[in-house]
Amino acid sequence: MNNIFETFRPKNSLIAKYVSYYYLDIKPHNTETEFECFPHFNTSISLYKSNISPKKGKVVFEHNAKPLQIFTPIRENTLQVKQIGKVQRIVIVFNPLGIQQFYRKLNFTNFITDFSFFTNFELSKLFATQNITIITNQLDRYLLDKLKVYENNILDKALLLILSNLDYLSIEKLATELKISRRHLNRLFNSHFGISVKKFNEIVLFRKTLEQKLFENTEQSFTTLAYKFNYCDQSHLNKVYQNFTSNSPKRFLKKGTLLGNEDIFWHLKK
Repeated sequence: MNNIFETFRPKNSLIAKYVSYYYLDIKPHNTETEFECFPHFNTSISLYKSNISPKKGKVVFEHNAKPLQIFTPIRENTLQVKQIGKVQRIVIVFNPLGIQQFYRKLNFTNFITDFSFFTNFELSKLFATQNITIITNQLDRYLLDKLKVYENNILDKALLLILSNLDYLSIEKLATELKISRRHLNRLFNSHFGISVKKFNEIVLFRKTLEQKLFENTEQSFTTLAYKFNYCDQSHLNKVYQNFTSNSPKRFLKKGTLLGNEDIFWHLKK
């Protein structure tokens, strides 16, 4: 059996509002894989078939282990991941506020490893096949069964403004537009996402510049990129990349690997 890494999207239009994409990660002969993944405004649930996680970022295959379910919150720092032994993993990547549409009364600002997001029956069905169409239909169906729409008008409007803008939106501008206090807006972001409005904004712009270079215009200069997204200059863009990735934009892109057809861009170390 060969390694598989494939991204795929929900087919159900309702689920697609809240889930950005899924991916399948299979490494049947893996001994050790190590990689870095970088700040993102999305969250995810990783489902491992037979693994344990002795500490954050480390996953170890054990033949008789139960399926492992890991929720990863919005990342504002580089996440180091090490997979030891065989890997069979299915990942659900949620849009902002997406996870809240399916699960309640959980703290989504931190990693969660002690909650059953899917039942043993659901997991057994998911891991019984590598057929993407079947897995997609199963995930769509299981999530649809769990769907209980969560609405927060202020956050919905704030997310729309931030995600559709090519500029950094200060908390002052957002609060004025939404007709609420800055303190209340920051409290909402911290309680739902675990980060401030300012940091969320910074992560969104960082990801937009990365997507521009990866998918829109690979030849675009970093100076042009900086001005397109209303950074003061290229030095400002360099500082953002240094803070988020510990690399200059040029070095970051050179070291990275684009996996699948979505925005998964990791630094593979082993």
